[in-house]
Amino acid sequence: MGKKKNSSEVQHIGVAIQQMLAQFHIKAKFDEANVVASWERLVGKPIAKHTKKVYVRNKVVFVELDSPSLKHELTLHKSHLIAILKKEFGDSSVFEIVIM
Repeated sequence: MGKKKNSSEVQHIGVAIQQMLAQFHIKAKFDEANVVASWERLVGKPIAKHTKKVYVRNKVVFVELDSPSLKHELTLHKSHLIAILKKEFGDSSVFEIVIM
């Protein structure tokens, strides 16, 4: 029969991936790509529909919108958006959102 693995050798896949990303110094880029890819799911279709561009640089999310009224509305709720992003991706993932 097969040899039993020591429980210290078994690791959750999520933990292994996070360790690999950190080891290759690409965790920040991976987190940035996740924020962009998850934008519609996190803010909803109505906001995503008016989003022209989303990108992340140095833990700052830049959001370009095509609606002045929506820009104003999101600016008022910026702290809520940051809280959503931190809940989804961790406290160190995003520090600021710039609405353009």
